[in-house]
Amino acid sequence: MTSGQTAHSTRPRVAARDHVPVRATARQAARQEQIVRVAMRHFAERGYEDVRIEEIAREADVAKGAVFGYFDSKAGLFLAAYQKAARSFSAYLDAPGEILARGFFAVITYWLDHTQHLIHEDSVPYRVTLIGNYCSSLQLRREITQFLLREDPYGTQAFVQFGIDRGEIRTDIDTKMVVSLVDWLMDRCQDAIITEELDPGLFGSAAQSPQMRDLRVQQFVELLRSAIGSPRDGR
Repeated sequence: MTSGQTAHSTRPRVAARDHVPVRATARQAARQEQIVRVAMRHFAERGYEDVRIEEIAREADVAKGAVFGYFDSKAGLFLAAYQKAARSFSAYLDAPGEILARGFFAVITYWLDHTQHLIHEDSVPYRVTLIGNYCSSLQLRREITQFLLREDPYGTQAFVQFGIDRGEIRTDIDTKMVVSLVDWLMDRCQDAIITEELDPGLFGSAAQSPQMRDLRVQQFVELLRSAIGSPRDGR
């Protein structure tokens, strides 16, 4: 699950191509989409290091050179796969209306309670983002961080503003810091929940009981509330 070098360079080059160039034909756009779709599954199943570009090219029915032509490097292809994966998830404010009506921390609880769907319905994109979030390549990690800050695919900025507007979130802390804190802590909490599901014996059998899982979610939410919650919230 770390970024490696390719046969085409001594250092991985990352091409952050967030959209298809204007001059690209519909056929080229479809071909790039197919390559990324195949690559997502390969990265999800095998991690970063064990993925072979020639195998992706063969399954996508393109030449290996075409993959490098579109994405420059293995790292560039992974970045495109990461971007597609991140964009596939729901944003915080996509929670049901009745949950939104209950406020910021109710939304946090809702999404933590629905973390298990990442193992089943969204297992491929989740594994791709997991690899990217913990990759060791500083260059690739920098590109991922810039993408997350630039595009905010989970709508964290709007979500934090939602909490501020409701008087639930502190305003004496820089909003960008609050956004980063929410993103980082939610990622780690969801990773822990999924790790327990995938490896039931890792934290002991008690951690797997629904009651214990619910308690841990409640405790996480209360810790987050104590850090960023507004005193005016009344909790």
